[in-house]
Amino acid sequence: MSLSTCTSLSPAELEARLRLHRLPELGPRRFRTLIDAFGSASAALGAPAAAWRALGLPAACAEARRSPDVRDGASAALRWLERPARHLLMWDGADYPALLAELCDAPPLLFVAGDPALLEKPQLAIVGSRRASKPGMDTAAAFSRSLAGAGFVITSGLALGIDGAAHQAALDIGGRTIGVLGTGLENFYPQRHRRLAEAMIAQGSAVVSELPLEAPPHPGNFPRRNRIISGLSLGVLVVEASVASGSLITARLAAEQGREVYAIPGSIHHPGAKGCHQLIRDGAVLVESVEHILEPLRGWQRVTASPIPAASEHPLLGLLHAAPQSSEALARACGWTLPRVLAALTELELEGRVANESGRWLARAR
Repeated sequence: MSLSTCTSLSPAELEARLRLHRLPELGPRRFRTLIDAFGSASAALGAPAAAWRALGLPAACAEARRSPDVRDGASAALRWLERPARHLLMWDGADYPALLAELCDAPPLLFVAGDPALLEKPQLAIVGSRRASKPGMDTAAAFSRSLAGAGFVITSGLALGIDGAAHQAALDIGGRTIGVLGTGLENFYPQRHRRLAEAMIAQGSAVVSELPLEAPPHPGNFPRRNRIISGLSLGVLVVEASVASGSLITARLAAEQGREVYAIPGSIHHPGAKGCHQLIRDGAVLVESVEHILEPLRGWQRVTASPIPAASEHPLLGLLHAAPQSSEALARACGWTLPRVLAALTELELEGRVANESGRWLARAR
């Protein structure tokens, strides 16, 4: 059983918290209200209904706490935690991510499949449209590769489109990535990304959710999911989004949480660029190259301060014109650090000078 953050809790208190977590209409603030009022989840569960009402809690909460479904769900969660690479983080535990803990509505419980230590590492979120264009997907992948290579964990929502491209690109270069679900971890959505999520877990990354394990994809869950994506991250990059995109919710939450918001502009004729243009008008950082993100964050990651050459004088192009090579081989050949190589390759890829195919870089004819 993997409960490094729960070692101070008795088995009864742990089970009681899992039961509280499943009650209807009991969000993060009400969860903490109960713990503060009664001192523990166990005491809260045993308190009279009148005491709950006095705290302003809905009758449905008090009535459901002794439900067999609530008890059975908590028992199932305890069994889930006995499986390898399954973890539970609590908002008052030592291993709870510090940035997320700053939120007034931080999740009281976080289920984690994979490596929970990643949640404490410097993260950048990459989000965007589920129906992204091919150039948008390529841009998300390029930025993800470079930022992951620079030492950042790439955080996103495991949705179709931009999210999936960002997760996959981070994995492709051996980076780390976190997927935040709007469902329970045992009711994965979207199913088309189940294999991607399994690969993330197997390769040392993580998939997380604040929701009960079997929670379905209810529309109201996804704005809640978005606050976790932004809350975990130093900043949020929106690659492509319409004005109605949920990515703009993530960006708005990031701004409210004091995180940086970055947006990539596009054609004025492309509907998928209008959301990014709106963000830029509202004060988001206009991003045309990865350096626009990395430069202000030098203290958080491993990129060297050496300037990246302009494309016209790039030594990497000479190497790639000779033969396709991996990022690692390029780093060895030119004597640069891998993060610097990845940042440079991203610049060249965005300019259409190089392309990545099956993990190897090649120069494109112009």
